[in-house]
Amino acid sequence: MVVKVSDIDWNSLGFDYMQLPYRYLAYYRNGKWEEGKLTEDPNLHMNEGSPILHYGQGAFEGMKAYRTKDGSIQLFRPDRNAKRLQDSADRVLMPEYPIEDFINAAKQLVKANADYVPPYGTGGTLYIRPLLIGVGPNIGVKPADEYIFTMFCMPVGPYFKGGLTPTNFIVMDYDRAAHKGTGQSKVGGNYAASLKAGKYAHEHGYSDAVYLDPVEHKRIEEIGSANFFGITKGGKKFLTPKSPSILPSITKYSLLYLAKERLGLETEETEIFIDDLDMFSEAGACGTAAVIAPIGGLEYEGNLHVFYSETEVGPVTKRLYDELTGIQFGDVEAPEGWIVKVQ
Repeated sequence: MVVKVSDIDWNSLGFDYMQLPYRYLAYYRNGKWEEGKLTEDPNLHMNEGSPILHYGQGAFEGMKAYRTKDGSIQLFRPDRNAKRLQDSADRVLMPEYPIEDFINAAKQLVKANADYVPPYGTGGTLYIRPLLIGVGPNIGVKPADEYIFTMFCMPVGPYFKGGLTPTNFIVMDYDRAAHKGTGQSKVGGNYAASLKAGKYAHEHGYSDAVYLDPVEHKRIEEIGSANFFGITKGGKKFLTPKSPSILPSITKYSLLYLAKERLGLETEETEIFIDDLDMFSEAGACGTAAVIAPIGGLEYEGNLHVFYSETEVGPVTKRLYDELTGIQFGDVEAPEGWIVKVQ
């Protein structure tokens, strides 16, 4: 059932599904993409033999629309989401959805659901979920002949409880993805692999699980739903893990740019060993859903390593957060090409 705008409490949004009036839908048939359109039907219709159901042939994205102070609405780097979806599609042999069509679909979707973009100042955003899946009658282990591209949205608050308040995370023995697997692609199997560790973390009071490299279990890779970053002691360097099985986070690469160009920090993607946590005075999780979530403490082998504080956000993390969200909500000048106006 469609949620009424009047029933939404903008100041207490969680990160939950809501059915909005419109979503975007396009089909790939006979070797080409057909023209997409908005639809009011929240259900996808597919054959029982669809490869997405049996072999996980599908990929998705996560992006947001933001209400600015003057009431307008804007998207943050949607071209990067479009390109990352293309990269994921290539990895699992799906046809790429054109970047220009992707951005136009996002703009149509947001305009059609504009009343659901949270008011400026509430901290809420309109979360957008693009999805590309293989469908049609098929039972062999092979790519589909037909595909669905869809995009839906809902208003959301912070992904991790507390928002910018530090929370604790725990290092788990499970592997999220292999180095030569699909770790760099935003495909469902990577997230299915993280469910058990994530469930354990939540049940034991942690925000999420942190994964180490699948080869030696010595290096930090990423968090189940976000990328990891650390600020070295003295606040001079912004470091984030480099690995062939890490999802290339748009938020992470935005922070790498802002840390260097706006804050004057040294930045580097590099190996970060779990035994070297003492080099960091601050740490955090970053991603579209998480934005920036300060890591108060990280538990590893029964020991809790506390970074800046378990209750207060570190100064560099706070500056990065203010710069990033300032750009997203239109209060800080954005680098060229980062913002796309919807209305």
